[in-house]
Amino acid sequence: MSATAAMRHTANPADAARRRRHRFWIEAGAVAAIVVTVALVVHGFPYYLLSSAQRVISPHHAELKPSGTLGKALGISGTVMLLLIYLYPLRKKWKWLAKKGKTKNWLDYHILMGLAAPVLITFHSAFKLRGIAGLAYWSMIAVVISGIVGRYLYNRIPRKLGEAEMSLDEAEKLRAELTAQIEAQKVLSREELNRLLVLPSTDEVQRLPLLKALWLVISLDVRRWIAIWRLRLDAAAHVKNHRDLRAILGVVKKQAALSKDVLFLSKIRQLFRLWHIIHRPFSYALAILAVLHIVVVTFLGF
Repeated sequence: MSATAAMRHTANPADAARRRRHRFWIEAGAVAAIVVTVALVVHGFPYYLLSSAQRVISPHHAELKPSGTLGKALGISGTVMLLLIYLYPLRKKWKWLAKKGKTKNWLDYHILMGLAAPVLITFHSAFKLRGIAGLAYWSMIAVVISGIVGRYLYNRIPRKLGEAEMSLDEAEKLRAELTAQIEAQKVLSREELNRLLVLPSTDEVQRLPLLKALWLVISLDVRRWIAIWRLRLDAAAHVKNHRDLRAILGVVKKQAALSKDVLFLSKIRQLFRLWHIIHRPFSYALAILAVLHIVVVTFLGF
């Protein structure tokens, strides 16, 4: 039996179809965001390089200034996306909304809009950030950076298919099963696998301060990516079926990541709780400042 066949598991066709649709919309949204960003850069680059005095006499000023035809449309679109972002945390409080879709799917849309909205608002501002608008903008950037860190921490917590956190025993059991799968393929020896999975001891991890633990987790992820890349190059020489090789390396990558995540699980949970404490004030500040900016522009005209 090939590695691909051995590692394949049956899935509900309806669930698989839903996952494909969700992936399609996420990927389509990401492609659309990239295309819009490139178009805005190409179209407005000469204008954005001008000083404030020169912009007034530019033929693009009526279109690209914050209150211009395109500038205003970008501001409205970005603001709508920002408002939709808050549906994800509200979902935990509104029972009727919690029943709609899966948490993971909501999080994917939350992240997509959280990355696309700042791009639209940046071009809406025409890169001139002053007063309340400037405060709102930098609060937004802080929220985005905080959100990226939060997503990274969230992905480091081993999870079941139902998105519930795995216990340490369950994670260890899964790790042992993945190790057995890798050894059964006879592509990697235990010695090679141990070198790939080299990690600090449990005692060393427990003594680490939280920020140092976070830095070590990121470093280990980067090192693992490089090791897997090198392993792919080395193994390609003596594995004829490249489809099998991709399947094997997928298990190796998963096993290596899980070993590290299990070791740092208590630290990651502490960091994730701390992240929630930090992320929320930024989010609330962004909402308040954005509303103030809209009120000032609407009723005072500047």
